[in-house]
Amino acid sequence: MALDEKAGARRGDSSDEEKNFQAPAVKSVLSKESEDPFGNEEHAEVKYRTMAWWQAGMIMIAETISLGILSLPSVLAAIGMVPGIILILGLGILATYTGYVIGQFKLAYPGVHNMADAGMVLLGPIGREVFGIAQMLFLVFVMGSHILTFSIMMNTITEHGTCTIVFAIVGTVISIICTLPRTLHKVSYLAVASFISIIAAVLITMIGVGIEKPGHLVVDATVHTKFSDAFLATTNIVFAYAGHVAFFSFISEMKEPQTYAKALYLLQGADVGMYLIAAIVTYRYAGPDVASPALGSTSGILPKLAYGIAIPTIVIAGVINGHVAAKYCYVRLFRGTDRMSKRSWGSLGRWIIIVLLLWIVAWIIAEAIPVFNDLLGLISALFASWFTYGLSGVFWLFLNKGRYRENKRKMFLTVLNTVIFFIGLTICVAGLYASGIAIAADAKSNSGSFSCANNAEV
Repeated sequence: MALDEKAGARRGDSSDEEKNFQAPAVKSVLSKESEDPFGNEEHAEVKYRTMAWWQAGMIMIAETISLGILSLPSVLAAIGMVPGIILILGLGILATYTGYVIGQFKLAYPGVHNMADAGMVLLGPIGREVFGIAQMLFLVFVMGSHILTFSIMMNTITEHGTCTIVFAIVGTVISIICTLPRTLHKVSYLAVASFISIIAAVLITMIGVGIEKPGHLVVDATVHTKFSDAFLATTNIVFAYAGHVAFFSFISEMKEPQTYAKALYLLQGADVGMYLIAAIVTYRYAGPDVASPALGSTSGILPKLAYGIAIPTIVIAGVINGHVAAKYCYVRLFRGTDRMSKRSWGSLGRWIIIVLLLWIVAWIIAEAIPVFNDLLGLISALFASWFTYGLSGVFWLFLNKGRYRENKRKMFLTVLNTVIFFIGLTICVAGLYASGIAIAADAKSNSGSFSCANNAEV
């Protein structure tokens, strides 16, 4: 059954029923939001709706399976193998469902191109601004995490050949150049290289730690730890499934949005499987002192080799988030105008300015929070808690308003999506507490903000 048919079954047969759910503040603007964000592309110079489902799937994989997988072995070290496996699997299954709900919402409201548009549908102009600001902050923070990882990679390969700030600037410049293409179709081919890159790098790490097999190895099924440390580890798992914020944008550039479910299942099958294998094998052989990012868990030349092979995914996954952030600004400014589809110097110049400003802000964030796990935890608590989990519960409840007791299935899904909302709220509140404690503690270390110190040794 196609996604649009399933969505129709969940929403009910009548689209008029959904329209009755819209607040008055939304109705006055919804005519614009109900249209495709890129308009009629028949004679457009720049065409956006060009991706097949597999290309969308590869974009989603490259965006999602990148930095998150590098922190998961340290999660098992922090909370134990059994709780870690349960959380990776459980949160992965839940992320598959919440991603599916996003597809339902997109098909119900084709003009939704990003979380800000979804906020417009839910809460009117105020919702658009709140969701839009949150999405932009999330994406820029993720971009910052990729710059941070680039600097860690360069410090590892060069053995701290120069000031860390210089490496971060180099990573920022490379990312700016790679973000200049305006369509995701062109980026999708880079996504394939990114996927191959992260698989190869993780394989080298797993093989490396397996060969070294430290003699003092201790692997714990469970670990007694402080609440803040345990929850910071949990937020790193949440970050590993934090691609949902860009799903509306990816669907908008698909030739056939109804095939989005195939792309989603490709993503979730790949990420849950890879996360479990990488986390279990690396922790099994690296032990409780496993590094984060995990590519630093080996010794000798292997970390340099792993990081070198991981360069494409470190750069490209950040570029995809940067592209989505820039596209949000561009669509917001020029939606409904011919600048969206023109190849003029004016259109290109505005795109370049947006890209430059976003990556500069991302660089500042990377320098301000120089500890990898702390930055991932803060991002997850503030934003991924809602974009991956909490808001999807709200989307489903909105689509099915007035029909919660229609049958047993609806009643079950109503309870499930209410629980999903509260899961998002819990991750946000507890995650902020845990991240705040960790950032405050690490701020006292030698590797402070805007420091030339070697962050590969943190």
